[in-house]
Amino acid sequence: MSGVNRVLFDAPGPRARRRIAVATVVSVLVMAGVVVLGLVQFGRNGQLVAAKWTYFTQAPILRFLLSGIGTTGEVAAVCAVLALPLGAVLALGRMSDSRVLKAVCVVFIEFFRSVPLLMVIYIFLLAVPKSGYTFPVFWQLVIPIVLCSGAVLAEVFRAGVMALDSGQSEAAYALGMKRRQVMWIVVFPQAIRLVVPTLVSQLVSLLKDSTLGYAVSVAELLNQAKDLSSYTHYFIQSYTVVAVVYILVNAAISQFAHALERRARRKPRAGGVVPDPDGTRPATELDSETLRVA
Repeated sequence: MSGVNRVLFDAPGPRARRRIAVATVVSVLVMAGVVVLGLVQFGRNGQLVAAKWTYFTQAPILRFLLSGIGTTGEVAAVCAVLALPLGAVLALGRMSDSRVLKAVCVVFIEFFRSVPLLMVIYIFLLAVPKSGYTFPVFWQLVIPIVLCSGAVLAEVFRAGVMALDSGQSEAAYALGMKRRQVMWIVVFPQAIRLVVPTLVSQLVSLLKDSTLGYAVSVAELLNQAKDLSSYTHYFIQSYTVVAVVYILVNAAISQFAHALERRARRKPRAGGVVPDPDGTRPATELDSETLRVA
């Protein structure tokens, strides 16, 4: 792949940099002012009383919220495990030579990318049971998320494949590899490395999509916070604590993504063995340099 950086915009000059700096300072001051005004208003209405915040440090409350965090993690993990292979299969199907398979995958992808996730959840909650099929509430949340996320991930994988230099696959075909071998051995592994940041961003979206569990009464974190705030009437405190938890979890996932991306960049490109389709020559060691077309 080419290492040339593609510049999408001109570098700002001294005058533009000054305008950017001034706009940044003004924006920070405005946001700080809004935060201060909000805190003052909360204080006037008794929302900053220490007792309302220390309530969330009690052991029973912590256990209650931790159970919600566990359910949220379980939903996100199951969705990721199912959505990633579904997205890969849909991407391969959309790039298939079979017109029927390609059409089916295109319809599936475009449909579930277009409809709101909440509507799909309500279909599994209200419409599907009327046809005689019932699912546990956990799967009434997981299946819609998997379907919608799988459609999005399919386009992510396809974009990674399309971003690769065509010389990679052309050289592999010249070495006698079949289309399936080219896709699985040469193209798809490199495409995955290209789209790692986008994949992790989608995993963060999976975590946030799990908050729709309130629609099917899944006891995930946001639903636990809703029940807790209804019982205590500490609405601001409950949702603030939950928001902080989501921010910390998503920040940890983002840091993991950055570490994974840096590791992938440092890792040398591994070679593979090219099978001999004719049996007339020994297997040839295949690496990225061999596949590079001058």
